[in-house]
Amino acid sequence: MTRFARYAAIGACATAAHYLAMTALVEWAHFAAWIASGIGAAIGAQLAFFGNRQFTFEHAGEGLPAWFKFMATALLGALLGMAVVAIGVAWGWHYLAAQVLATLCSLVLTYAVNRRWTFA
Repeated sequence: MTRFARYAAIGACATAAHYLAMTALVEWAHFAAWIASGIGAAIGAQLAFFGNRQFTFEHAGEGLPAWFKFMATALLGALLGMAVVAIGVAWGWHYLAAQVLATLCSLVLTYAVNRRWTFA
């Protein structure tokens, strides 16, 4: 469970960057929430990779192959998140409420994939 707690802590930092970028894109640049969610996820993924590689998984393998695997996993999580946000907004939810649900769904999915594939 300690590894998951580390993953969640790194994820909280990456999520803060994600939400900050998403909110700026929606509120100031008037992007659709689901697109802003994807862009925010891409920004957060970069922070998450480096933190998780060093702190969570203490990965000593090749960095570039792990980065590509992590980004593929992040893309999977981002697509799931974008879909959840799009559906939530279509149902009348505030985009940030939908993003909270999307974040929780992606957290569980990406942890499992990163643990077993990216940093194995």
